[in-house]
Amino acid sequence: MSAILNVEGITKRFGGLQALTKVTFDLPEGQILGLIGPNGAGKTTLFNVINGIYSPEEGRVHFRGKDITGHKPYHLSRMGLARTHQIVRPLNGLTVRENVTAGACFGRENQKLGRAVQIADEVLEFIGLAERAEQLASSLNVAQKKRLEMARALASRPYLLLLDEVLAGLNSSEIDGMIAIVRKIRDQGVTIIMIEHVMKAVMNISDRIIVLDYGQQIAEGTPQQVAADTRVIEAYLGDPKLAERLMKEE
Repeated sequence: MSAILNVEGITKRFGGLQALTKVTFDLPEGQILGLIGPNGAGKTTLFNVINGIYSPEEGRVHFRGKDITGHKPYHLSRMGLARTHQIVRPLNGLTVRENVTAGACFGRENQKLGRAVQIADEVLEFIGLAERAEQLASSLNVAQKKRLEMARALASRPYLLLLDEVLAGLNSSEIDGMIAIVRKIRDQGVTIIMIEHVMKAVMNISDRIIVLDYGQQIAEGTPQQVAADTRVIEAYLGDPKLAERLMKEE
């Protein structure tokens, strides 16, 4: 299976703060990669480097065989790389349908307005927001705004989707519903990287997991391998039996 994303020696500094240090991994097409670690570990910074918000001091990012290091986010959207944000960013003055239509207009297929609206309706049906299409985005609750953020990204027709804590702030049933959606997205052929603190979810949905701590890549492997790694237990899990229990929960 070929790699859709190659991250090679990424280092990022903010003044005297070393946010990332030589982070390196390959992501095979069709996988779900979990990205975990304590708060401040550098997870969102890594997303911002991949997504073109930040340029790294060292290292390169290759997407579908092309060097995209430092490319602007709107260029990457045209290439098929989309993301959501931990703090949702709906266009509050527009309807739910209009928000998702914007994703289609400025995504990989560069759709004209008429077809973009059709795509928006298809995605809203898929994501479970079709009945909210005419509401203003500002009227949605947290769980619905999370789904809207994901719908707007999906409407851009990405090959690779970066999900930044899409489960944060959701209750148990909402988490289960979102996990089901993530699996359906992967089943449609979209490769996914998830930043997540909800361990039940990330341990059960990820093919592989990378763990960051203070910007350092301290572990990589299957959920079982990562859960048994003493460095991960010390830096993040705390309880050596925690991940084992979570991985048994469905």
